[in-house]
Amino acid sequence: MAKSGKVTCEVCFFRRNLLCALRLDEPCATFRPDTPEGLRPPRQLEFVFREQRRTRSAYAFPSAEEQAERHDFVAA
Repeated sequence: MAKSGKVTCEVCFFRRNLLCALRLDEPCATFRPDTPEGLRPPRQLEFVFREQRRTRSAYAFPSAEEQAERHDFVAA
């Protein structure tokens, strides 16, 4: 199985378990892939030292595609 190139709401944990109340055309920032293990927490943020902070941008919520990559989402 290969990783999916496009993420949709139809493969989201919340949509499949009837927990999503949003009606959007694209996946939202709370996207979590539905896996056999169930809902897995996202990875923790990394600690950033002060000298590194100057060269990095502030944390922003990841897109649905980035969420799928973080959770090693595999399309069925």
